Parts: sequence; structure tokens; C-alpha cells
Amino acid sequence: MAERNDSMSDKAEDRRDSPRIPMRLKVRREGSSGDFEQHDGDLSLGGCAWPGAGWEQGARVEVRFRLPILPDEVEATGEVLQVAPGANGPSARVRFVDLPVESELAIARHLDDVQRRAGRP
Repeated sequence: MAERNDSMSDKAEDRRDSPRIPMRLKVRREGSSGDFEQHDGDLSLGGCAWPGAGWEQGARVEVRFRLPILPDEVEATGEVLQVAPGANGPSARVRFVDLPVESELAIARHLDDVQRRAGRP
């Protein structure tokens, strides 16, 4: 059991250390049949964030975005961890809770590609 907790802690730590890159996001409340709202936000290995009001901690959301290495949009479910004040108003921080492994690997590869092009280790 301790090994599982350690690996879960390591995974959470890795995600916190993940770089954030600008990303155009489509977002709506989970289960909604309404249109997706478009936001310029950022993407990391474990989640995403975008500026905007109207979100509360604990809300479940559906998020879609495009990665250049995939032919289709990535579709993920997330949970709003916090809505924090920022320079341009509130910003919703979301942790992915339902992300296929293939999508997580594609995000990791995309983040690596972006950092490599930017000359970062």
C-alpha cells in the first residue's frame, strides 16, 4: 500500500512540475448539451487553466483541444481545483480526471516537442 501512495505522490509531483504551454481550449460543464466556450489558456501534463469567471471549485468540465501530433481533438473530463485571482481576472485551474492513456502520452510528447523547439532541457 505504501508503494502505491508513493507512486501516486510521485505522479502528482511530476504533474506539478510539468511545463505549461499556451493552448486554445474548448470548455463546457460536464453533461451540458450547450456549446463549448473557447478560451486561450494553458496546458500541462495533468490539466489546464484558462482565465474567466463563472467557474467554481469542484465543478466538472469537458475540455477539448487540438495537438499537432494527433488527427482528432483530445477530449478530457476535468475537475476545477481552484479559481484563483490573476492579473487579468480570475483563472480556473483544472485537473484531468478522465484522460485516455494515448491522450496523456500525446500531451507529454507535445510538451517535450515545444520545450525542445524553445531550447529548454
